[in-house]
Formats: sequence, structure tokens, C-alpha cells
Amino acid sequence: MTTKQIEVSILGQSYRLACSPETEAALLEAVARVDAEMTKIRSNSNVRGQDRIAVMAALSLASELLQLQSSVRHGESFPAEEIRRTMAQMNKQLDAVIEQYSAQ
Repeated sequence: MTTKQIEVSILGQSYRLACSPETEAALLEAVARVDAEMTKIRSNSNVRGQDRIAVMAALSLASELLQLQSSVRHGESFPAEEIRRTMAQMNKQLDAVIEQYSAQ
């Protein structure tokens, strides 16, 4: 697996990260999410110091993850692949109906 170095910025500080080309987009999305969470905490609270802001952001994101995992276990959320399959099936049904009415 080939790795590459990318430079990102989180809360105004640069970081050099290694990733594969296949995971770069997901990593950049994660960086943007962490940066947004840390920026929100810095703006909306009295927490100061990047280490404390990072811990608060980690706790917030972990809490979101745990809530999502719990809702998936309890059937309140659907996995993405199941949603894609359902949408594809619905699109096929719609195409069939449209084709049926177009033929008339």
C-alpha cells in the first residue's frame, strides 16, 4: 500500500499526516470535522488551551459516535448500504412506472 504525506490545519496549527491515496478523502473529512468541533468549543466556551479544547472535542465526537452506534443497534438508524439498496430498488420501481406510462 502506497502512503503519501498531506499537510492539514486544525485550529490554526499545521499537521503532517500519512495516508494512502484511497483514504485521503475520508481523512480530510475527519480533519474538517475535528477542526469544526474544536473551533466551536473554543468559540462557545471558556475552555482555553489547545490540549483542553482537543480533549473536549474528542469527548463530544465520541459521544456522538456512541449515540449513533446505540441507535443503529436499536434499529433507529439504517446502515448506509441498506439505504443504498432500498433507494436503488425504489428507483427501479419508479423507472418501471414511468416506462409504463410513457408507453401509453
